[in-house]
Amino acid sequence: MVTSFVKRFPFLNIVGICDNSDAASEILRHHSVDILFLDIDMPGTNGLEFRKQALNIPVCIYISSHPEFALESFELDTLDFIVKPVKFDRFSQAIERIEKYMELRQKAGLFESTIGGDSVFIKDGHKQVKVNLHEILYLEGLKDYTKIVTESGNHYVLSSIGNLLKEATFEKFVRIHRSFAVQKLFIQSVNTHDIMLRNNTSIPLGRSFKDNLTALLM
Repeated sequence: MVTSFVKRFPFLNIVGICDNSDAASEILRHHSVDILFLDIDMPGTNGLEFRKQALNIPVCIYISSHPEFALESFELDTLDFIVKPVKFDRFSQAIERIEKYMELRQKAGLFESTIGGDSVFIKDGHKQVKVNLHEILYLEGLKDYTKIVTESGNHYVLSSIGNLLKEATFEKFVRIHRSFAVQKLFIQSVNTHDIMLRNNTSIPLGRSFKDNLTALLM
């Protein structure tokens, strides 16, 4: 059934269909693969362990009868987890996520360097765009890349938000949520569950990051 669903999307090219992990490993040895559709239950190595051996593949979608493994799977860079029985509408949602992810991945550049202590260069295709740090409203982590949001537009860098915040360049940014980091100068108000920026953007406040916010506002 999944194979018939895949064939409805012209941009997907099936490299191999395997019923066990050994056969899948053999396929990966001889082909470049961008997307994995995995089950949890597989003869030999299970789907979770197999993913650990194939983290270089950008997109992984689990299709499984075991929703209890969903949380563990997302710790392995899983883009989506579909619970069986698979319906086409739900499968189509996963494909839309793949398309959006691939589009952003192509747009994402690499954080390059700092100039004058208050600017960064970001690759955008064949160009390099100068972004002033004091104009960045917030950072949003999106899997293995980060969206840099300014009032004039967004930029994407191929770096997780955690790694980006380790750079000295972003030392003034404070992580207030697993997926968000902000600067003090843009905070307008603080509530129990979120903060409001000066441009009226609401950013969620994660419980485990509230101490960071306290230090930020001192």
